[in-house]
Amino acid sequence: MMRSEIHTPPSQIRHGGDLTQAAALFPDVPGPWVDLSTGINPWPYPLPPLPPVAWTALPTRGALWALLAAAATAYGAPGPDSLVAAPGSELWIQVLPRLRATGAVAIVGPTYGDHARAWSAAGHAVRQVAAPDDAAEAADVVVLCNPNNPDGRTWDADALLDWTGRLAARGGWLVVDEAYADLDPGRSLCRHAGAPGLVILRSFGKFFGLGGVRLGFVLAPPALMGAARLALGSWAVSGPALAIGAAALADLDWQAATRRRLDAEASALDDVLRAGGLRIIGGTALYRLVDAGDAAALWRHLAHAGLWTRPFPEHAGCQGWLRLGLTADGGALDRLAAALAAF
Repeated sequence: MMRSEIHTPPSQIRHGGDLTQAAALFPDVPGPWVDLSTGINPWPYPLPPLPPVAWTALPTRGALWALLAAAATAYGAPGPDSLVAAPGSELWIQVLPRLRATGAVAIVGPTYGDHARAWSAAGHAVRQVAAPDDAAEAADVVVLCNPNNPDGRTWDADALLDWTGRLAARGGWLVVDEAYADLDPGRSLCRHAGAPGLVILRSFGKFFGLGGVRLGFVLAPPALMGAARLALGSWAVSGPALAIGAAALADLDWQAATRRRLDAEASALDDVLRAGGLRIIGGTALYRLVDAGDAAALWRHLAHAGLWTRPFPEHAGCQGWLRLGLTADGGALDRLAAALAAF
């Protein structure tokens, strides 16, 4: 047993994508590392040429409006004024809990852990529920991901709108995190943006493979939209992010082709996982969730093979879960297959 294996609890992993953390936790692994730990598209949108003014001048209202118009079309939202842009949907996760008085918040989970952390940090009473029906009559805010991360669970639009109406009737919110909705746009609620009580979060970086751009959106009722704009202040999104986001969101042909590609690549990953004896229990076209039995042991084994994956020890009852994303590394699936065969 390598010395590094003794002192590498998976509980230290809160997010995927940090290969510097992988190298620090497993210093004996020679590399190169293959990152399977995220739900980010490894075939990113090709960066457009940026004019120097995007770097040198303050972002303009025109550039912001072009981004919002492209996002509204891509998401099926009513119009540019139905979105507020920020440097990443993660920022909205942190800001939203501070835009209403403290109360009872239900998180539909297990799900992305930063939702519960952010609402708790803002002083709200947070509990996890299995479904919105378990909280719609008692909570002030219900938060869910559609599709859910990491199991890919989805919710019917009519049911979501019903829960929204029940919450709105007493001043509550349904917060729907659509970080992975680009994969299946028909499930999005963005066409209902502005409805009382409905708050939608959209992420740019995952589907477009440009997490470093840091761009995300909130769609919400008018009063909350005003508060959101005030909370961010002027020039919330950088000039390069405005230009890149506008180009990518306007490129509907690339988006359609990418959905087809991701579906095919996810199927290839399925073949490797099943051949390795793993049971696939959920996911999206950007990642698969498996029941590995002893996920901590498999996580360590794969790490010693230079394959970085995402365990979920923070969720009760999910110690067998391991999430594996796609990779553009042509030999990575062969490395994964060999490592699984040796486990």
